[in-house]
Amino acid sequence: MPTMFVRHEVSDYAAWRKAYDAFAPVQKANGVTAEAVYQAIDNPNDVTVTHEFATVEAAHAFGKLEELRAAMRTGGVLGAPTVWLTNKA
Repeated sequence: MPTMFVRHEVSDYAAWRKAYDAFAPVQKANGVTAEAVYQAIDNPNDVTVTHEFATVEAAHAFGKLEELRAAMRTGGVLGAPTVWLTNKA
């Protein structure tokens, strides 16, 4: 099962989390089967998110959504995120 990791800094975690939670229906409609959010211990605005997908193609399609980019802007993401895909070994 492919998992997408996304790490980025946000301007305000509480505001970002509100935007992230509001985006859940779009995630589900676009193939996200499970998700999780992590904060760095020493910086709560350093966020890593995981999204699981049934296929690599679904993960790539999700990553290209304009709605995703808009939600990240609305949530206060600073700079470009670091994104990588993995398969559970």
